Amino acid sequence: MAQSIDQSFDVAIVGGRVIDPASGFDAVADIGISGSTVAAMSVDPEAPALQAATTIDAAGLVVSPGFIDILSYSPNGYGEWYKLADGVTTNLGMHGLDNRAVDWFAAHPDGSSPVHFGGAYDNAWVRQVRGLDPYDTASGSSLQAMLDDARADLRNGFVGLHMQPEYTPGTTADDLLAHAAVAADARVPLCVHARYSDNLPPGTNLQAISELVGAARETGAHIHVEHINSTGGTGVMAEALGRIRDAIGEGLSMTACIYPYEFWATYLKSARFHDWQEKYRIGYGDLQVAGTSQRLTEQTFADAYAANALTAAFAMSPTDIELPLRSDFVMVGSDAILERAHNNHPRSTGCFSRVLGHYVRERGVIDLTTALSKMTIQPARLLEGRCPALQRKGRLGVGADADITVFDPATVIDRSTIADPAQESAGIQWVLVEGHVARTPDGFTGSPPAGRGLRSDIGSA
Repeated sequence: MAQSIDQSFDVAIVGGRVIDPASGFDAVADIGISGSTVAAMSVDPEAPALQAATTIDAAGLVVSPGFIDILSYSPNGYGEWYKLADGVTTNLGMHGLDNRAVDWFAAHPDGSSPVHFGGAYDNAWVRQVRGLDPYDTASGSSLQAMLDDARADLRNGFVGLHMQPEYTPGTTADDLLAHAAVAADARVPLCVHARYSDNLPPGTNLQAISELVGAARETGAHIHVEHINSTGGTGVMAEALGRIRDAIGEGLSMTACIYPYEFWATYLKSARFHDWQEKYRIGYGDLQVAGTSQRLTEQTFADAYAANALTAAFAMSPTDIELPLRSDFVMVGSDAILERAHNNHPRSTGCFSRVLGHYVRERGVIDLTTALSKMTIQPARLLEGRCPALQRKGRLGVGADADITVFDPATVIDRSTIADPAQESAGIQWVLVEGHVARTPDGFTGSPPAGRGLRSDIGSA
């Protein structure tokens, strides 16, 4: 039951436009927070003002559930502060966490991060630990050992499985199906960086999507297609989305995510850059080394390659971003977290504000509520079946966790660039993590970090 509005709260957020995509609520309202929970909401302008130890005036601002980054990496004590400045309150490494679950959670105790954290078993890392090079095919015993690792990591808190066959070409179709079967049995998603990212046969984006649809059909697993704009859909986005939409219509369980940039980035010596000019139909001038403002030339490419530099490739079109944003099964995920060396893609710091500023306000590609759904309730619903804590996140109503982002819809925008990714977003005014004010318009509060580990319930079921 809602706490009476004539009682005192720890925090009150008053006068803002409250948008809760989970329920469809969209109105000017006052919110009362007690401890870590939303305890009351009032939409009556004649009601007495909420009394609280801390009152936030949100007039002219949007009050939404805190953003959930579905496709990030491990907290590192640095990058998650930039996530917070981008409105993120939950950082989920569904692109794989490079450790066993027991050790990973031991290394990331509650209170070690300003945002919540959790993630997935990483097949690529496990392959490496078990002595397999990216092009090596796992033997039957090696595959069984990896599947045992996956099951153990799910029991010990990870909330999904991750594979990336483009970067580990030795991963066979049977390997992927075997992991999908484990995911189906545990009722968690298998998140996949798909096998191909170009349209040059043999091995095309649409073949990669068809492999994932086939895995969902054969095993019953929920398959989540990671960053479909850069892998699986580039240049053939309408067809790729159509195949997933048809699969969903067939009754299969599938979702996808994107990051809102028309370039991807990875290291020049990775498998993805093999035959890059032919595969992506781009040239040296379409490449930019992270941390610089200059595009490459044939001469400078050699030095960058020798250094295995993190390099952005402008290999996507506006359609590759806009079409998936308009698809109801696609959510937003950054696929990055900033490191202290600042050798990162700008999506590590500006992903969510870019959606709200560029694609909602400036371009009108989608409306505000749709955008917020893709970064709040949709990722929560993807994982909440085996992660009870997420049943109270991604929502903004009485009884929900008070993970809240307050932003100015007229000014919110990303400011990070390839040359300088360490730029906080603009327009994110207030961020609360479980009722604690973690960020104000003046910056971080200095309060102790309130983030906690989000674990599966598989080991306790």
